[in-house]
Amino acid sequence: MIFSKKNVIAMVTSSALIISSASVSATTILKLSHNQNRTHPVHKSMTVFAKKVQEYTHGDVKIRIYPNSQLGTQRESMELLQNGALDMAKSNASELESFAPAYGAFNIPYLFHSREHFYKALTSKVGRDILNSSKGKGFIGLTYYDGGARSFYANKAIRSPADLKSMKIRVQPSPTAVQMIKLMGGSPTPLAYGELYTALQQGVVDGAENNPTALTSSRHGEVAKVYSMDEHAMIPDVLVISERSWNKLSADDQKAMRKAAKESMMYHKKLWTKVIKKSMEKAKNSMGVEFVKVKKQPFIDAVKPLHEKALNNPEIAKYVKAIDALAQD
Repeated sequence: MIFSKKNVIAMVTSSALIISSASVSATTILKLSHNQNRTHPVHKSMTVFAKKVQEYTHGDVKIRIYPNSQLGTQRESMELLQNGALDMAKSNASELESFAPAYGAFNIPYLFHSREHFYKALTSKVGRDILNSSKGKGFIGLTYYDGGARSFYANKAIRSPADLKSMKIRVQPSPTAVQMIKLMGGSPTPLAYGELYTALQQGVVDGAENNPTALTSSRHGEVAKVYSMDEHAMIPDVLVISERSWNKLSADDQKAMRKAAKESMMYHKKLWTKVIKKSMEKAKNSMGVEFVKVKKQPFIDAVKPLHEKALNNPEIAKYVKAIDALAQD
């Protein structure tokens, strides 16, 4: 069940009163919203995060996780979080680009040369700088969760940008994602993730782009039978917390939260590797999805203007340059 913003604010306000009345026990309860189901790897990894937070704070801080967009879509959750009406949320770099421009660096197609390069960036100074870039905007980032390599899926193979001509492709509400599809020749269609299955089924969109888990966990493999592995982007999910909620925590509890977040990220890395393999096997064997390998260079050439534009954008240039440099190390 999806609640309205008014109901969410009422729920959070109610919980705040409960927390206040429970101040004798010094327990802080933080609500965490996300849009995936309980079987999704990111939910499992955030459950690990919640357990570690409780352990490392000796019960001073407890995390309550609300999956399946119960407290609103990703965008609604971020708006509530910025206003201090929600404590925590899982979003992703595409969504966060509209709230903190630095996250736009992750949205540049073919920025990462490999998964190793991807993790080197997430765990380096540039990764930390991006997490901290939203200070003063109502939230800060705590950690990243691997969202996998994103590719196109539809009911036909997409082997080159020419195959995208006149196709309506669902994208996240990110300016960079919209421009990427335009440069490749497609028609970008921003749409909430929860609406995508029906949109594919009814032909509202002709295809989408995501990692292979979307085929199984969201059952998109039932309505899109060809997955073309162009791997145009590796965009991380991001765990964020309201500055208002963060500033109420003690220094020790903040340190414990960061430790738990980092450990849950590395737990997620191992889990994600296993899940991707299982998802692809299930999609092939149980859903009849065909996986097509494609030559990436035509796609890379098509989106070069985005990389060049990023290097001249003062809001993200330093982050893109730092990530580029890590590929040479």
